[in-house]
Amino acid sequence: MGNNDLGKLILRVVLGVLILFHGVSKLIHGPGFVLQVLGQAGLPSFLAYGVYVGEVLAPVLLIAGLWARIGALIIVVNMLFALGLVHMSQLAQLADTGGWALELQGMYLGAALAVLFLGAGRFSVGGANGRFN
Repeated sequence: MGNNDLGKLILRVVLGVLILFHGVSKLIHGPGFVLQVLGQAGLPSFLAYGVYVGEVLAPVLLIAGLWARIGALIIVVNMLFALGLVHMSQLAQLADTGGWALELQGMYLGAALAVLFLGAGRFSVGGANGRFN
């Protein structure tokens, strides 16, 4: 068992599960907050439904390791939208604990970039030889 493949599995699954919690919340409560933010930014409301792609479909792809690079790219785009539309005012702020105010969002973005460049690894649907893994 290769340590690199195990590391890729852990990275994919942890990122996928944590982002999926956000998606499940939006499935339960709807995209109301996202619709509001998009409206304030002057963007079309249909973009709000992209959050389901970025926070439900993409994490499931990561967890399974099926088209993991595509799933990771979708999460990167989703995080860039979240940072740009919701968190820009916090970009240079520290949290009360001394860490960066956006460390969670930064970790999600960094982990998604890592999966994008590393791929899914051997422990995935299609294995290491999968076309989009």
